[in-house]
Amino acid sequence: MMRELKEALDQVRSRIARHSGSRQLNEENTKATLVEPVLRTLGWDVEDFEEVQREYRRRSRDKPVDYALLVLRVPRLFIEAKALGQNLEDRRWANQIMGYAAVAGVEWVVLTNGDEYRLYNAHAPVAVEDKLFRTIRVTQEQSPAEETLGLLSKSRMEENRIAVLWNAHYVDKQVHIAIENLFATDTDAGLIRLIKKQTPNLSPKEIRASLARARLQLDFPVETISGTSSGKATDRHRKSRNVSSEPKIGKPPVGISVRNLIEAGLIRPPLDLERTYKDRLLTAQIRNDGQISCLGETYDSLSNAAGMARASIIGTRPGRKYPQTNGWTFWRFKDADGQLKEMDYLRQECLERKR
Repeated sequence: MMRELKEALDQVRSRIARHSGSRQLNEENTKATLVEPVLRTLGWDVEDFEEVQREYRRRSRDKPVDYALLVLRVPRLFIEAKALGQNLEDRRWANQIMGYAAVAGVEWVVLTNGDEYRLYNAHAPVAVEDKLFRTIRVTQEQSPAEETLGLLSKSRMEENRIAVLWNAHYVDKQVHIAIENLFATDTDAGLIRLIKKQTPNLSPKEIRASLARARLQLDFPVETISGTSSGKATDRHRKSRNVSSEPKIGKPPVGISVRNLIEAGLIRPPLDLERTYKDRLLTAQIRNDGQISCLGETYDSLSNAAGMARASIIGTRPGRKYPQTNGWTFWRFKDADGQLKEMDYLRQECLERKR
């Protein structure tokens, strides 16, 4: 199947290249020329009503979903298609298809514009943005398109392989967040004590200073369809991560600050920042002097502003002003194309220029 899928995606890429920016590929044409050829290659008989139902409604009063893919006549996957070029970052599209899935009791949903595919677990007990499992662009180089779309094949949906991979993803993400908090702006005292036990000759002050200099990154290999972890696949996935993917772990490298980004011309203040957290839109702004304004206050770092923004929603632990937060991976900005990206994207670009 993978060879046939690769050939089908090559044809889709060619069509996208020919029609990118064209108004001819409206939603219906996007479905016919970009989406349905992929579904056929994945083993779904789009002409068989017992396998694929268009404009599916569980009840007559429900809003329809573009495609319902059925296993043994039971809907297992919903697909909502938008026109080629449609911005899938628009939160209403994800909310729309999540609503369809909630009514119908369907766990897996896909949002696509024929090029980008976003795969969600609608039943996950987390905020909408954290329900996103994987996202790929067919036209993006080194994007794991075949691997991710292969999870949606009829045979894989029958095996429910995707549920196994989601569980690993969900657990890894919780561990990722927990470890990130240990290395956030205010280093966790428990971590200092643990290291102190292993290095009794060092003082807590020395350990804290060392951790401040550290550049740490935690990497969870992405499992392939076959169930094995592939270094090559992991590298491809890491390079194609977007704002919905897991942030990098640890503190910003010493010497990189918001002011550095301004001086390098990577930021032209004022720059608006945002983050949807617990279904709430949080905003901030980078000022000309490199300070961060948020919630009517001014902060000297992205992490402090992010911590206070989170505290406004979830509060904080006793003895702390705000929850530990990596502001570089928390805050997002819109690039020239209107795409949301983590601030860490600019930080990494600044690092590359310094090398």
